[in-house]
Amino acid sequence: MTLLTEPRARRRRLGVFAAAAGLAAALLTAAPAAATPDPGDAPTKREVSKSEQAEAERAIESGEIPAPNEIVHSDNIEHLGNTPKDALKGTNSDLAFQGKYAFAGNYDGFRIFDISNPKAPKTVAQVLCPGSQNDVSVSGNLLFLSTDSSRSDSSCNSTTQPATEKSSWEGMKVFDISDKANPKYVAAVETACGSHTHTLVPERKNVYVYVSSYSPSATFPDCQPPHDGISVIKVPRNAPQKAAVVGFPVLFPGDGPDGGGNPGGPTNPGVSKTTGCHDITVLPSKDLAAGACMGDGILFDIEDPEQPKVIDQVQDNVNFAFWHSATFNQTADKVVFTDELGGGGAATCNEATGPNRGADGIYEIQGKGDDRKLVFKSYYKIPRHQADTENCVAHNGSLIPVKGKDLMVQAWYQGGISVWDFTDSAKPKEIAYFERGPLSTDAIQSGGSWSAYYYNGHIYSNDMAKGFDVLKINDKRTDPAKSVRMSELNVQTQPDYFG
Repeated sequence: MTLLTEPRARRRRLGVFAAAAGLAAALLTAAPAAATPDPGDAPTKREVSKSEQAEAERAIESGEIPAPNEIVHSDNIEHLGNTPKDALKGTNSDLAFQGKYAFAGNYDGFRIFDISNPKAPKTVAQVLCPGSQNDVSVSGNLLFLSTDSSRSDSSCNSTTQPATEKSSWEGMKVFDISDKANPKYVAAVETACGSHTHTLVPERKNVYVYVSSYSPSATFPDCQPPHDGISVIKVPRNAPQKAAVVGFPVLFPGDGPDGGGNPGGPTNPGVSKTTGCHDITVLPSKDLAAGACMGDGILFDIEDPEQPKVIDQVQDNVNFAFWHSATFNQTADKVVFTDELGGGGAATCNEATGPNRGADGIYEIQGKGDDRKLVFKSYYKIPRHQADTENCVAHNGSLIPVKGKDLMVQAWYQGGISVWDFTDSAKPKEIAYFERGPLSTDAIQSGGSWSAYYYNGHIYSNDMAKGFDVLKINDKRTDPAKSVRMSELNVQTQPDYFG
């Protein structure tokens, strides 16, 4: 298969990169050879103490936790199969869905599966385009890919380059996926501090992209403090090559050098200073969005997608270290925020950490209009302790669409996948689970489910190390969701399942 690649260049990209000259990604039929991986692409491995090793081995022998790579699950979960990594060897990341296709991000690019038969997904394409994170979303014929590491240029042949170098590039990439077997790279948009994650606000003629990024530095020419907002990109559907940043709304106004967000330590020890957002979920049917922004959780109005307006801002300086992601319930009167304590690389699902840290925080939305407030109700954390060699913390999940119920499936890295009920905001409970034993008993080696989402009757999980898993839940509480069919799903663009 002969495909074009973008010419290499080391000049700074401002706004949109002209892509009309036949840009294309490198489609893989064999293992990638020329890619330079980003720092952290390979699974991290950190040795643990002899006592922690002994405790992990004791827990396995006693049956408290499964053996390395052993699969265990509740009786109402069926594991239909696993598709291992193939040409893309980096860390698996986020998922998106459209029709019979699943789109799986990977730090080295993205992979497209045909999931017509969920028991046997088929690889349609693998696209080599290294860039760290590579969170993926789709809308119509367009696919969006986040790049959150400094690269030598915006091409899919780029190499790593220091953020202190003015010519470095990071931001959003746009692909045409009208031919799923042959995605074409059509645009690149540089954004301040890159794109750790992104969220689509789709309209008929345009797709708006909210770009979340953080951690500015005075030494980074394209990521200067204060970085107290988000980049908004406008992408015309009929001319995606004209994609461009149309604004940088400030979400945390303030007089200090870092804006008005959480100051973090030493004022609030153990809490991340807010220097941007990690993730945003929008609920277009209600013109609402919820932002998980490092040290803050926010609720905002997106009636004007180019000018989002903050309604309420909350902090939890006791149990939340890093506000990571957000999920609305179907009736938009609750938000589940996650705390990614330890950044996803630490063992926090243990007795020492406890049930309230590295957990979900359930907030109710009370009041009306601009007077709406986020009111804390309770925490939820998986009830099974994990070994001290397993990275485990609350991560990406989605609603399971059942009328009158608040049900969610969620990834917990090596803690596996949890299906839980938060219909009673004060008393959330797990109703199903799936997990593997630790990757190692002598070191923390990053792995486990990055994203676990419910789509058209099945649960799909992108395991950082093991690949693409498909699960089926059979439970009278979740069975009504099987009749809900979606033509497209980006979990951070939350649908109105019953509208």
